[in-house]
Amino acid sequence: MAKYKVVMVRHGESEWNQKNLFCGWYDALLSCKGEEEAASAGKALKQGNYKFDVAHTSVLTRAQNTLCAILKELGQEDIPISKTWRLNERHYGGLTGLNKSETAAKYGEEQVQIWRRSFNTPPPAMEKDHAYYDQIVNDSRYKDGPPKDEFPMFESLELTIKRTLPYWNNVIIPQLKEGKHILIAAHGNSLRGIVKHLDNMTEDQIMNLNLPTGIPFEYELDENFKPVVSMKFLGDEETVKKAIEAVAAQGKAK
Repeated sequence: MAKYKVVMVRHGESEWNQKNLFCGWYDALLSCKGEEEAASAGKALKQGNYKFDVAHTSVLTRAQNTLCAILKELGQEDIPISKTWRLNERHYGGLTGLNKSETAAKYGEEQVQIWRRSFNTPPPAMEKDHAYYDQIVNDSRYKDGPPKDEFPMFESLELTIKRTLPYWNNVIIPQLKEGKHILIAAHGNSLRGIVKHLDNMTEDQIMNLNLPTGIPFEYELDENFKPVVSMKFLGDEETVKKAIEAVAAQGKAK
């Protein structure tokens, strides 16, 4: 029997999603479509009469603006919001800013699929002469972490999970135990990490999981925080299917 519920949503389409660029820790804004997706997510939650006590998001603008748009639609803008780098997108290292299709044409679709979706294979590191190195590493929003000597220059999904799960276990689970209704607005890979943990997915299973932008999904958990209901999307089946297929196709050569 379900004792706890938590709703998660990947941010709406960003300007870099729209251009099919590897984004990672670059602070891309929502596209016009992404803003519409965020508002639609809020409407879907409102239609389902969802009420939240607290929300969690990353330090990146696209996730924060998605969350704000959702809470505005719900009329719940006054709830506490926690922002943490631990919910950031996976750091795509040297791939940051590259076009996914062009990269697939250069290195092969299989290699790009491994970089995008494998569990423990990281992308090439972001070097100091990378176009976005200073912009990311010296961003003031990271003054409280990660420490400079631990600041990532790349991340695999495995490494992303290692910094996301402590937040889930030490912050979100205690709030669920207190009976709080929680909304998490984050990113494709930080959320994939939580999903892998909850559903005890294999590395092969997680490689094939694509999360659509801007469509909320819910988990119902038992007293041991094991899923009773997994990844229930709040959207019609056809829309969800098309959105997932669109994400999967991003790494194909044109």
